[in-house]
Amino acid sequence: MNNPNTRTAAEATSAQVEAHPRAFEPVTLVITVLMSVLGALIGIVLITSLGVSPNTAVIGALVAMLIGRIPVGVLARMRSQHRQNLVQSAISGSTFAAANSLLTPIAVPFALGRTDLVWPMLGGAVIGLAVDSWVLYRVFDSKLLPATGSWPAGIAAAETIKAGDTGGRKAAILGVGAVIGVVGALFKLPTSAAGVGFLGNIWALAMFGIGLAVGQYAPDFGFDLGAERVPHGLMIGAGLVALVQALLLMRNRGGRGTGKAADAAATASDDDERTVQAPQLRRGLLEGMVLFLCGAVVVAIAGGVAGGLSLPALIGWVALAGVAAIVHQLIVGLAAMHSGWFPAFAVTLIFLIIGLVLHIPTVPLALMVGYTASTGPAFADLGYDFKAGWLLRRNAVPWQPFEIEGRRQQYLAQLVGFGVALVVVAIAWKSFFADGRVPPVSEVYVTTIKGGLEPGTMTTMLLWAIPGALVQFLGGPSRQMGVLLATGLLVATPDAGWMVLGALAVRQAYTMWRRRGLTDPEARKDSDEQSENDLSLVGAGLVAGSSLNDVGQLTKAL
Repeated sequence: MNNPNTRTAAEATSAQVEAHPRAFEPVTLVITVLMSVLGALIGIVLITSLGVSPNTAVIGALVAMLIGRIPVGVLARMRSQHRQNLVQSAISGSTFAAANSLLTPIAVPFALGRTDLVWPMLGGAVIGLAVDSWVLYRVFDSKLLPATGSWPAGIAAAETIKAGDTGGRKAAILGVGAVIGVVGALFKLPTSAAGVGFLGNIWALAMFGIGLAVGQYAPDFGFDLGAERVPHGLMIGAGLVALVQALLLMRNRGGRGTGKAADAAATASDDDERTVQAPQLRRGLLEGMVLFLCGAVVVAIAGGVAGGLSLPALIGWVALAGVAAIVHQLIVGLAAMHSGWFPAFAVTLIFLIIGLVLHIPTVPLALMVGYTASTGPAFADLGYDFKAGWLLRRNAVPWQPFEIEGRRQQYLAQLVGFGVALVVVAIAWKSFFADGRVPPVSEVYVTTIKGGLEPGTMTTMLLWAIPGALVQFLGGPSRQMGVLLATGLLVATPDAGWMVLGALAVRQAYTMWRRRGLTDPEARKDSDEQSENDLSLVGAGLVAGSSLNDVGQLTKAL
């Protein structure tokens, strides 16, 4: 999608100048808190029973729309798309924070039998969550994490809000897509994967689809890729190259100088249209690194790690925990931006395996795993929400001040959601864990820590890191092909590969069909843009419908 700064002067002057609604307005704040409680409860129920945490942003948007249509003067404020955006930001943030960033980490020491470390781990998880969201707030709409990126769940939330406000053809297309998404999900089809196929970078999604398909069918030919840690090795190689590419984006203005023709083609005007430039990206990531290291020190002291390790070992543990936290958030964020799926569990498992190779003792390793697991999901979710807000604010004049202020209000709304999630988790964790309702991924972490490694595991991973690094290098930072290939192999959801690849085929066929008979380059360009717009609505509807079905699983879990 084009940056809003490129629209014509006539379009700019026709837009209405307005102040962005505030997150702490009384009506908005009350609704935000109530919806955040709902989101946190949905998150912890589903993560402990089904092992999933749904994106509740569409639910928040729909509820805010309904409230805005209640014939009471003060509630009419919720008819504002921007207030609806604040509500959906808070509820989705609360859901992921409660389920992924808080409950999952504290379940690791609990499953290990160290209930005395639950509260220290919760403190560390809160730090991880806070830094996670702060870094994304600082670097969103940079060359590394651009607002023009896919962020599929964000498009779904924005299109849902716009369709509810304007209706018409777009609402009809979105509605049909949502119905198909719900029906397909009821038949156990991953319709959100098809939706993603209509929304993102074709190269990145092609690698994601290939990874999904190979991951699904390799066991039928006698290759258990997961047991052999092949996807993990690929992610190590791709992740290291992605980290280097991120560092180059920090060093070179606009990302030029990476050696890739596609990335070097970015113009200075494109860079100027972003709200976050290379120096700001550099500061944001460096601040995140420092804060993650400080958080690791707090976890070490509160968890008793400082007293059980020698000084060199303690310094190494803090350094590894800090690096793991920021690398984890970046890989999860990049995967989420391009594919709408994030391999948080698998990337955390990689650092767990590295910890085992380094012979880190059981308790320090468990705390490091919990701290690492607290980062990533909230980072990705905030990216989705900022993408939704960016789409809804595109016609504001002047655009940039309105966009920056709107993003700040979304961040504040998410902080409300995080605060509510913390209260809910602090109150509910004892009763959930006492009933045996522990997140499955946390139990896998503990089982792996206790069981140790099979001989040769690290060697296998390092060998497979080579092709992972190569694919990532060839694709460049704009496509993230290596990270997406590894993500697909790690996720390996049944039939998701066919959904993604099928959607890409339909996307290409529809684009070519609309082009038929057109020879003028401008006409072909306009046709392609219209094709992308139509298919984006279909994709957004599929993602929204799948999300609604995921939330509907609450009754099954209860």
